[in-house]
Amino acid sequence: MRKKIYPLHRRLSIIIAIPVLLWAISGFMHPVMTNIRPAIATQGIPPVAIDTGRVRFPLAEALRKHHIDSFSDLRLVHIDTNWFYQVQPLPGGTGPDAANQIARVPIYISCANGNVLIAGDWLYAQYLARQFLEGAAPYKFSAHSPAHVELAIPVSLHAAHDCCGAATETVLNPVKGAKVANVSMVKAFDNEYKPINRLLPVYRVSFHRPDGIRVYVETTQDRFSFAMDNRRAIFDEIFRLFHTWGWLDFLGKGRLAVELLVALTALFTAVLGLYIFFTTRSARAPGNGLVKARRNHRYTAIVASLFTLLWTFSGSFHAFSKFRDDTRDRYFASPHFAAEMASCDWSRLQAACTRQQAGYARPITNVSLVQMNGDNYWRVSMLPEKAAAHKDLMKDARTAMPSVTYIRVSDCAVLPDGDARYAASLATQFSQRPKGDIRSVEPITSFGDEYNFTDKRLPVWKVSYAAGHNERLYIETSTGRLASKADDRTAVEGYSFSIFHKHHFMDWGGKTVRDISTMFWALMQIVLVTIGLVLWFRRRNAGTERSLRS
Repeated sequence: MRKKIYPLHRRLSIIIAIPVLLWAISGFMHPVMTNIRPAIATQGIPPVAIDTGRVRFPLAEALRKHHIDSFSDLRLVHIDTNWFYQVQPLPGGTGPDAANQIARVPIYISCANGNVLIAGDWLYAQYLARQFLEGAAPYKFSAHSPAHVELAIPVSLHAAHDCCGAATETVLNPVKGAKVANVSMVKAFDNEYKPINRLLPVYRVSFHRPDGIRVYVETTQDRFSFAMDNRRAIFDEIFRLFHTWGWLDFLGKGRLAVELLVALTALFTAVLGLYIFFTTRSARAPGNGLVKARRNHRYTAIVASLFTLLWTFSGSFHAFSKFRDDTRDRYFASPHFAAEMASCDWSRLQAACTRQQAGYARPITNVSLVQMNGDNYWRVSMLPEKAAAHKDLMKDARTAMPSVTYIRVSDCAVLPDGDARYAASLATQFSQRPKGDIRSVEPITSFGDEYNFTDKRLPVWKVSYAAGHNERLYIETSTGRLASKADDRTAVEGYSFSIFHKHHFMDWGGKTVRDISTMFWALMQIVLVTIGLVLWFRRRNAGTERSLRS
């Protein structure tokens, strides 16, 4: 039996040597890659109170002006001091920029005069990307900015002021910073903007800089998604080719089958090596290079074997799980609002929010519309008591729940616990389970083992069920989307990959300690394979010399 295991272990080791070496080298590089990311000033733009003095043209009237009879959502955005209604059209809509409406590109309508900002989304993407890259410029509040409860006092601005022209000038001719080289909408993932980034559609904004930096932004949420420069692109391409085997993408899911087969072979080979170690003794022959190489391989292998088993098992499990389609992007709210629904009375909204906050008048930063249980609600975002830093979501891995109030459109009644109720309503819609089956609804403000950084969206609500193997749905209420779904069966794979493959069992020491652990044990795999290859070549050469002498 042992005589058969020895040659089997050698043959399998040679077969998997190069793939394992590539995995280990790229795995060693991964922590380095995550720490040489492009320098971004911030990953979040702090909200500002709506300057209602500049919101003078009613939205409902603006929609009628441009023959828009319905829409799916709206909110307010500003480019410098110029405010716009960002209107999400329904698919196949009519009105201005009809081609963009079919592609679901938001329409930007001036809050001052009701005019449409030409190429508004394209301009706003550049405005956001520059703020993420260079830092948010201080907002120039007017004397009529909402510093207190009286938010609805109309203020006449100079009639000649062209806010659309001013916004365009602000974006296209910045007073400082690098010039924009190119702007394009990304509607599908590619080799640079990979599926792990989750968010679509986004804009890719490239800047004229020596590092060739490009920033990906989501205009409908003022959200930073990803940044890439020329140096990071080199590491990223090496990782794509060596670790995730992107060169096999032409096989489709066949790439996963190849990865699974190689990883399982590596797991089996490691088990054979452990059997050999514990059932044999190391020979001693001073001065014999072949015996010395064999001893080095044995003791290196026994040290590295635990992590060899862990990463091959978790890698195999992860590759197998990828055969199941990720369907989260199919679940999202798709409301339909008539144009007349867009009548927004700022004073009534502020008064309702003030009642909800027991008399404390916190300024409004944005509004949107949602549908819940047959009613329409204003989802009103308010200025937080403490501004979030938003510097680096990857390192901070946490955020704060927004301060939002749900106000019924028909009578301005406040819905208690509105955000949690909306999350439950969406979960009921997505899961097709009765509302009464919900066991708990809880806010998630940080990444963990089950809902981790690869899920991208924060904050979210975790809606738990007893049915479906304790199914959990993670809901992003700001977009009405399913961020992730898990149950007791899928959680096993998630925990396996997070703990065994990505070394999150070292989280107690922070990212630096976890990175050191990852790099050390990846290096051990490199040493193990290298010594094994040296042993194989020496044995082969020794056999060749014996054949020649005979």
